[in-house]
Amino acid sequence: MVAPREMMLTLDCDPRDLTILADHALIRSPRETVRSLDLVGFDTDAGDLRAAGLSLQVGRDIGPEGEAGIQIVEADGGGPFARAMWECPVDGLRPDLVALDLTPAGKVLAQAGTPPLSPRHAIAIERIRRSVRYGASSIDVTLDLGRIEATPPHASFCEAGFALSDGDPVDLLALVQALSETLPLHLAALTIGERGEALVRGSVDRPSKAHRVRLQSGAEAGEAFAMVAQDCLRHLRRNEASFVTTRDPEALHQIRVALRRLRAAFSLFRPLLTDDPTATLLREEIKRVTEPFGRARDLDVFLAETLAPEIERCPEKRELRDLRTVIDGERDRAYQAVLAILRSAAWRILIIDLVAWIGAGPWRRAARSAAWEQHARKFAAAELEHLRRRIKKRGRDLDRLAPAERHRVRIEAKKLRYGAEFFATLYIGNRKSRVRYKTFVSALTALQDHLGALNDIATIPAIMGRQPKPEAIPFSADIVVENGAARTRSLLKAAARARETLLATRPFWR
Repeated sequence: MVAPREMMLTLDCDPRDLTILADHALIRSPRETVRSLDLVGFDTDAGDLRAAGLSLQVGRDIGPEGEAGIQIVEADGGGPFARAMWECPVDGLRPDLVALDLTPAGKVLAQAGTPPLSPRHAIAIERIRRSVRYGASSIDVTLDLGRIEATPPHASFCEAGFALSDGDPVDLLALVQALSETLPLHLAALTIGERGEALVRGSVDRPSKAHRVRLQSGAEAGEAFAMVAQDCLRHLRRNEASFVTTRDPEALHQIRVALRRLRAAFSLFRPLLTDDPTATLLREEIKRVTEPFGRARDLDVFLAETLAPEIERCPEKRELRDLRTVIDGERDRAYQAVLAILRSAAWRILIIDLVAWIGAGPWRRAARSAAWEQHARKFAAAELEHLRRRIKKRGRDLDRLAPAERHRVRIEAKKLRYGAEFFATLYIGNRKSRVRYKTFVSALTALQDHLGALNDIATIPAIMGRQPKPEAIPFSADIVVENGAARTRSLLKAAARARETLLATRPFWR
């Protein structure tokens, strides 16, 4: 059984750039093998391995020394550095259950009652594998040109994998950064097994919500931050690819959620980052670069949740339809601005820089602080309690606060919600704890939803103010603004009640 590597990082590219990468001076090596892998992905009918973030492939590994059976278990791990793989030789083309017991897949199947495993998809890979030196480290490089076939769809992929064989993670990440400066390499969002499952389920280009971060019970706070930040980047990349392909408004929404989660992580884990000025620079750069994403999302919400109900309520008012035409045009321009950012080299390099900073930034290399070594559960409880107190203090007389003050309460509620999601696995161990968690999050979600609706209404005047003024539009704008004001009164009362309910709900971390 081959144990997981200390650090692995996988990047996507297109076939032409994979060919250029193969000849790049930084990864040339006389220590090279060329292999072919013919694999079949397996899972239970209920998808137990997929639900646990695992994938299983069994097949043939054909190389210079001949052909051999191989079994691979791959774990997504929640982040770009955590793609652990367990490889072992097998006889035949069926899963070796004894070998699986030596991997996380064995525990998952045992807990599920050891259901039978069945084929899900086929994978064919042409792989170049090299060992290179960079800095003082030895790094294994794999260049994969692959094809996945299900029934009936198929898809191709190109990946470049970098695994630290010996040495310092700083060298591996510096190598990736250097290559990314000259080639359009993108942080990979899916493992090969996940690609296959997405193809089988028809969800390749669909938007996806954030997964639960799987924090270990004994994790330190520093480990927890790395896993949370990595998971945010994976969530971002999955939906970035979806939006570029489909322009689905939900994909844009999930991109913004991923970015807000990442910024919330910077805020929640600030005690770990205070001595690293790069943290502040990266956080500010994320906010600056992604400002157009918020404008595009505001227009999506306005069209779907404000204007569409008005048109349905008053179908005879042509001026409302005229307004929709004008806003549709503005949204198209906003989408183009978002796409320009996502397709830019600056954006791609910013994501790679974030990956490198999370994996080997100054915050890791400095002397480990008391905050870093603090048990993640204790650290989380203190941060969540702090956010709850801020909602209690800042949200007094919530229904009478000015919009700017109300917005600050909304931000605190968001941070608390994301923090609750980040740290959930540290507190959920049995049915009672799950019920407490769900009850608290439900109360928090209600407050967040009401405050979010109020914020959407608050954006209406700004959206209207940017419009050209054809003769019909001022009247239709007045209708929308007046109805928004009427909704505000009821939402303020609902938000105040939701805050009281939240404060009366026992926090799940106590």
